[in-house]
Amino acid sequence: MSTGPVLSAWAPDGVGEVVAGDDLATLLLPLVDLSDGDIVVVTSKVVAKAEGRVRTSTREAELPGETRRVVARRGATMIVRNRLGLTMAAAGIDASNVAPGQVVLLPLDPDGSARRLRATIAERGGVNVGVVVTDTAGRAWREGQTDIAIGAAGVIVAEDFTGRVDEYGNALVVTAPAVADEIAGLAELATGKLGARPFAIVRGRPDLVLAAGEDGPGASALIRAEGSDFFGYGAREAVLRALTGDAADRTPFGAPASAEELAAAIAQATGLVAVPDRQGLAVTGAEPGRRTALDALAFAFGWAVAPPGPDPSVTENDGVAHLRPVTP
Repeated sequence: MSTGPVLSAWAPDGVGEVVAGDDLATLLLPLVDLSDGDIVVVTSKVVAKAEGRVRTSTREAELPGETRRVVARRGATMIVRNRLGLTMAAAGIDASNVAPGQVVLLPLDPDGSARRLRATIAERGGVNVGVVVTDTAGRAWREGQTDIAIGAAGVIVAEDFTGRVDEYGNALVVTAPAVADEIAGLAELATGKLGARPFAIVRGRPDLVLAAGEDGPGASALIRAEGSDFFGYGAREAVLRALTGDAADRTPFGAPASAEELAAAIAQATGLVAVPDRQGLAVTGAEPGRRTALDALAFAFGWAVAPPGPDPSVTENDGVAHLRPVTP
């Protein structure tokens, strides 16, 4: 009976408490017998501890410095896009497995941390391994959490099957398994949350490990750019941002929608008819009572009501609102 590739993961005991200045390779190498093609998985918390990212503070006090922008807020829970570009609760600041009154911030550069650990293992252990740095995160539309890759070196972080066909001849249009995240989730099954085992070794996918000296793009390649995510704000926050109409909030709404899409939304939300004009759309009958909704819709769809100016189709008091697409 033939079988496919065998994938295994195990987490060594005996690491002990990690403190600032500890050398992670020194802690790991005596505990494992690594082989070329293995993937070393390490939690971001011990990376952060070794790099001196523990603070005597609180999440609330440290959150502003770790936050790029707020995505959503529900009571005391705040989801933010942090300085690494990751969207996480409390910016990934953790108050578990540290002394009371302390918190751990994420590593400054998880991809850089992975590269350094990989290079040290290669130098001292003489083996070519991949390295993945993990952290725990929730997922939209799903209960519970799982570990994801926030740093990587020497590992293919996403496979690309675009252009290939399945066994029925169907073209795979958008199929890119985030294998670094899958490795992180597998490793977490071995390490557990309370076992004091911050390292795991994943063996059986040497095809995902890059050649010695080739680190690859890192886990940052898995982060969507601002504006390309369909869910740049939470539901309440999206309404508030659109009504406020601050130009600084445009990017997370994405590229401007088509004129046809915006016209359909205007008709659905206000009953007004938007028709093409020289440079965009013209909406007749936008009385003051409807103007707030029209402004918010235009903002959310990447457009704006054009002020009088050099555009010859826009006049001061023609009774028509002229909408133009805006580049974030």
